[in-house]
Amino acid sequence: MIVRHQPDGSLILVNQSDHAKLSGIFAAHWGNADFAAPEPRESFVRAAAFHDCGWFSYETRPDFDAAKDAPPNFQQVPLDAKQLAAFQGGLDWIWDIDSYSGLLVSRHRTGLWRNRYGSVTYPPASASARILTQEVEDFIARNELKQETALAGLDRSRFLVNYQLLQILDLLSLYLCTSDPVETRLGHAPSNHAGDGHDGVILTLTPLGEGRIRIFPNPFDQAELDVGFVCRRMPARHYASQDDFRLAYFGAAPKVMNFTLV
Repeated sequence: MIVRHQPDGSLILVNQSDHAKLSGIFAAHWGNADFAAPEPRESFVRAAAFHDCGWFSYETRPDFDAAKDAPPNFQQVPLDAKQLAAFQGGLDWIWDIDSYSGLLVSRHRTGLWRNRYGSVTYPPASASARILTQEVEDFIARNELKQETALAGLDRSRFLVNYQLLQILDLLSLYLCTSDPVETRLGHAPSNHAGDGHDGVILTLTPLGEGRIRIFPNPFDQAELDVGFVCRRMPARHYASQDDFRLAYFGAAPKVMNFTLV
């Protein structure tokens, strides 16, 4: 869950699954005369839209930090046996539906603990990476082995480009979901299928006001792309317990935060 603390003490909460759906919208519209659409397209779009399916279980029972009177941000959720099992369950679920989508989502999951395998230059990697337990390292090793077995029968170069693009779409969605937009860069974004999963172009994002953001160069199939994501706004208040918070969370009416990329 993405947790945005507002100046007035209220919270904006975005489920990881809703953030992922925004990535799926970007994926469905990626491609024009200057940017090649991903291939296989349906599998890629599916992977983008469900790349955080490992969080489905957590979203049914979000944690609560009594000291902060708020749920932990997704980066602070403990990587315990329960959460690792949820991650694995999500990977197995999407892999059974579409093996190529599952391979991409699996690579995304392990890559988040491996600096996205060096596929992204901007934003630079955080210096405060988590110290991984042996349980997490074992999870990574098991899933990387499955990935390598699946890749033996596929176009590896094409897959690496698709993985790189998935990271850009994840970061673009996080850019909108995690805070008010500011001018920034994302890259490198692949513009064709001939790359090595590391090269491409830099995308510059510039807020224009009133929810409009200029993206240059524009990688989408529309000059103006309207997008949005579901969030919940929680008023500033004290929660007596985790149950009290969860009831308030589930009772909060979902809102849509809208943007236009131009």
